[in-house]
Amino acid sequence: MGIPHLASHMDSADGDVMAERTLRSRSDVAQPPPLRGQALLNAPGATKGTAFSEAERDALGLRGLLPAQVGSQPLQMERVLENLSRKDSDIERYIFLTGLQARNERLFYRVLIDHVDDVLSLVYTPTVGQACREFAHIFRKPRGFYISANDRGRVRSILDNWPERDVRMIVMTDGERILGLGDLGANGMGIPIGKLSLYTAFAGIAPEQCLPIQIDVGTGNQELLRDPLYLGLNQERVKGAPYLALMDEVMEALHDAFPQAIVQFEDFLTPNAYRLLDRYRDRYACFNDDIQGTAAVALAGLLASTRTTGKSLREQTFLFLGAGSAATGIAELLVARLRHEGLAEEQARSRIWFVDVDGLLVRSRDDLLPHNHRFAHDHEPLSFHAALETIAPDVLIGATGHPGVFDEAALRTLARKHERPVVFALSNPTDRSECTAEQAFAWSGGRAVFASGSPFPSLALKDGAEWRPSQANNAYIFPGIGLGALAAEAQRLSDPMFLAAAAALAGEVSPEEISNGSLYPDLPRIREVSVSIARAVAEQAHRDELASAPAERWSPDALRQRMYDPTY
Repeated sequence: MGIPHLASHMDSADGDVMAERTLRSRSDVAQPPPLRGQALLNAPGATKGTAFSEAERDALGLRGLLPAQVGSQPLQMERVLENLSRKDSDIERYIFLTGLQARNERLFYRVLIDHVDDVLSLVYTPTVGQACREFAHIFRKPRGFYISANDRGRVRSILDNWPERDVRMIVMTDGERILGLGDLGANGMGIPIGKLSLYTAFAGIAPEQCLPIQIDVGTGNQELLRDPLYLGLNQERVKGAPYLALMDEVMEALHDAFPQAIVQFEDFLTPNAYRLLDRYRDRYACFNDDIQGTAAVALAGLLASTRTTGKSLREQTFLFLGAGSAATGIAELLVARLRHEGLAEEQARSRIWFVDVDGLLVRSRDDLLPHNHRFAHDHEPLSFHAALETIAPDVLIGATGHPGVFDEAALRTLARKHERPVVFALSNPTDRSECTAEQAFAWSGGRAVFASGSPFPSLALKDGAEWRPSQANNAYIFPGIGLGALAAEAQRLSDPMFLAAAAALAGEVSPEEISNGSLYPDLPRIREVSVSIARAVAEQAHRDELASAPAERWSPDALRQRMYDPTY
């Protein structure tokens, strides 16, 4: 891992003007008495560590509790990056960074924002996948909120144990389908924690307004049940009516305790993902990131790809390998976009095809789930490779969790039929990707327009140029959606809001980025990208008559002003 080296010449007195800003906080929330001394140093959201100035050390009872040298935040970041470079593996870097977050929250977020290209893969995908697999074994300190099946009947009362009352953003999982790794039970808590870190870093949602929740109803993972260090309920999963009754209680309790909060469902198994979204979307401000967030970020990439292929979306045919919540969510949003481009719904659906483990989705099959029926065609059954030959899709999208299924034969077929085939290998983490960026490039003769769910390194070309594979990372989209919905005080999140988010993200890709092979903006400007997405989402909420706040709340300047700044 390449860790950048910061300039070591820093002004150690930079913190002297910051005494009155020691405790950053929202002015509209009642504040506790100011912290002093060791209590201040141990408060992760308030401490500045060695960056407290001489005046602050005297005023706040810190004299003698810190080394003599006053260090600026940039100097502290240099120390963090040096320590990261000493670690032997990405999981050790993840552990180090989560420890930093628990010690000095603002320094953690300053590092994540300023060095996002180096750090994002460590705090989120792909490293978070390994962190979830090993969660019980690398556990250091409780973080987030756990609601178990044993809490039926008392969910609302235990929510009062959470120390913050002004919660605005909630990410919740039941751990049954973590990334492409399957049922990880209570180990799934790593996902809400990671997602909310990105809400703060990328969209400026204040850390104290973020609540990670693990719904622990047991696990079907026998290896976890045999693990003496496993932290969750040691039982098989609760399912059916008892499961839904618990979720009903959770959603009602959250709405009562935190009425201004948005709930993001994350990594639920496909049937439950759709069931819960359909059950609650018209009652609460909520969305499913795997269905709607993935759909928006994928659609943004597809919109950007038209600038390379020269074909509008309405001119193209799409084939999905995998028919779970992510794939069908993308397809449904794609239908909405194709209708926006002038196609009738039937025409739009006729351009979208699916292959699952049993072959092409056709109407003669009797094993299709409800969310699949809308994409079944009157056609003879076909295997994946036969479908590629017969349907000849312009765009191939994978959301399978099975590595290598976009094999050489498949990609060479696409390249034979299209000058610029579009290949999206979206499964996470990296070792679950349907193909690598290098394979897509090599097997298409360097002509593939490529995006993946997890990051791949750039490729050096023979002419000295560089090909930068795109990452269709949900982190591009959900922070801005959350920021926009909160700024508008949206009562619900509508499908057009996700269409607006996708179009805004696609519009942020510069000509230079397109020429380098990228379908998404460079990550270092993600906070400005989030402002653009948030504005588009808020404006759509207003058009949908779902916005409670006045329009001035979501002007670019107003959005920037409300964003959390970890600088000290």
